[in-house]
Amino acid sequence: MNSYQVKTASSGANNWRRLAVSRALVLLVAMLAASAVFAENWPQWRGPYFNGSTGETNLPTQWSKTENIAWVASLPGYSGATPAVWGDLVFVSSPDDDKNLLLLCLDRKSGRVHWQRKVAAGNFEKGRNNSASPSPVTDGKRVFVLFATGDLAAFDFSGKELWHRNLATDYGRFAIMWIYGSSPMLYRDKLYVQVLQHGEVPENYSHAQDGKPDRDSFLLCLDPATGTNLWRHVRPTDAISEAQEAYTTPIPCEGGNGSEIVVVGGNYVTAHSASDGTELWRCAGLNARGERFWRIVPSAVIADGLVIACGPKRDPVLAIKDGGRGLVTATNLAWEFTEFPSDCPTPLFYQQRLFILDGDRQVLTCLEPQTGRKLWQGHLAVREIFRASPTGADGKIYCISENGTVVVLSAGDEFKVLATIPMGESPVRASIAAAAGELFIRTAKNLYCVAK
Repeated sequence: MNSYQVKTASSGANNWRRLAVSRALVLLVAMLAASAVFAENWPQWRGPYFNGSTGETNLPTQWSKTENIAWVASLPGYSGATPAVWGDLVFVSSPDDDKNLLLLCLDRKSGRVHWQRKVAAGNFEKGRNNSASPSPVTDGKRVFVLFATGDLAAFDFSGKELWHRNLATDYGRFAIMWIYGSSPMLYRDKLYVQVLQHGEVPENYSHAQDGKPDRDSFLLCLDPATGTNLWRHVRPTDAISEAQEAYTTPIPCEGGNGSEIVVVGGNYVTAHSASDGTELWRCAGLNARGERFWRIVPSAVIADGLVIACGPKRDPVLAIKDGGRGLVTATNLAWEFTEFPSDCPTPLFYQQRLFILDGDRQVLTCLEPQTGRKLWQGHLAVREIFRASPTGADGKIYCISENGTVVVLSAGDEFKVLATIPMGESPVRASIAAAAGELFIRTAKNLYCVAK
């Protein structure tokens, strides 16, 4: 072989190597791009679709407190607030031992705390609840947090406070027996907060006493950039006593009336115009007997044009056809589910199916949303109370008990428990968040990042 042939052969080999490396880089970039496209955030309490589900895949089915754990972060205190996840940041609200109310920003990859901000002082507790139950919410630029003290604040991702106001100062302390627990909701660049409470403050509501005897229940819409009111709609009810109160979170619905905000509580489901808060329709049937102490905990979920709402204290689950006007109880009720309804967990809508968790009897039911037909039903085989709401992702359903036991089930055509994982560290009332191929599980002591 002459020198020319040697150079040509060497050059050809180098070109082939460069081409192979180039193709490998292109493939790697494509894989990373695909990962970036399909990786979803968990921006607010019920996830990116407001129904407890996400399109995340490749999530773990089995783990322990030492296996498939990416990191564990110790938290300042207990809270039922679910973490919010955006990109490489995780936001968690929490009280501390000095009764301060905090917002923490953690690194998603390591669990390290980037920053911690004191939002308010004066955490208080009653029953199973404290002032830090509302979950934080983020739009990818800012994070918003609300506490039962009425303190509502916004921060940028560097931890700089953008604005801060106190709703209790503006409208009176929240008159809710077991402490305010509704989360703020972001939709179409507007921030929504609901307060469904006692109209006359009872004497034994010591945390609500401020010299103002009367309260309105209302839906509030704010400008996320400034925290100023865009509108405030007073929501009346004929419910009495504690039945006026709710721990639900408003949910958006795109239906026959355009953009609606759905609110559950005070014995009714109501839909409001997202633009000005006008009440579009109202449905009764929750707490049909008019019981005095039947507050409502589960939020609504939207499923195939139906608004799904749970009655209090094992009353039926109602499916309401959207798009009505005025009082629609007699015209728009599609079906009801009475067998194993939910008193606390909000239903899950995932892969065109509706999942209802009876947390007191540990029974999960899969329904066809349009008809209410039962597809399957089964017992979780864990004799523990479930108050957190189920999460749907990667073809699976993740449920966590108050004692910290995670039950992983198939979201397929039959009831099937895939794994049971005792995490402990009770009480656990925060729902499981799923984002970036990872699960985020909050116990009373720690935040766990679980990954394959």
